[in-house]
Amino acid sequence: DNHIQAIADKYFKCDNWLFLGRKYQYPIALEGALKLKEISYIHAEGYAAGEMKHGPIALINPEMPTVAVVPKDSMYEKMISNIQEIKSRRGPVIAIATEGDEKVKEMADEVIEVPATLEYLYPILTVVPCQLLAYHCARFLNRDIDKPRNLAKSVTVESAGTTVPLLGLGIRPRRPRTLPNLPTLLIMSGVDIATS
Repeated sequence: DNHIQAIADKYFKCDNWLFLGRKYQYPIALEGALKLKEISYIHAEGYAAGEMKHGPIALINPEMPTVAVVPKDSMYEKMISNIQEIKSRRGPVIAIATEGDEKVKEMADEVIEVPATLEYLYPILTVVPCQLLAYHCARFLNRDIDKPRNLAKSVTVESAGTTVPLLGLGIRPRRPRTLPNLPTLLIMSGVDIATS
């Protein structure tokens, strides 16, 4: 955590950030950007790294850090290519990489290491550095981390029934319009999953 804090101290004054990931790491890039926006109030965008050439690449400059989520998985070589493109445009790269990855250490400005694991388990490990980076940036900017501005205290959804407590929140289950007779689960991310 001290290492992540030092990285945040170096980059927290940057106005724009880019988070890149591929396959299982793409949602982590989205989460990292979201957390940075929510608690630091810094503009950040999460992108599928394969789409980098369709917009984000034009914004790369020395004042815009890119957080590249690049564990040693099936997308590793493609992420390495993305990092090379960013570095060729003098953009700083903060890599979240597998422990002992010398290739990434040579390329990136900063490296946050996670232990090696199975490809589909990496997101559990790579999301934490993203969240800690956002936390420390917010702290350096003296943001109220416990009460981010403009975020609702609880989430509610429309329903024909009464409010049902779900993990302490006043959330009512929503029924999908196409399958009105099936019960649904409201996942914390807001996605409904129909069950039989």
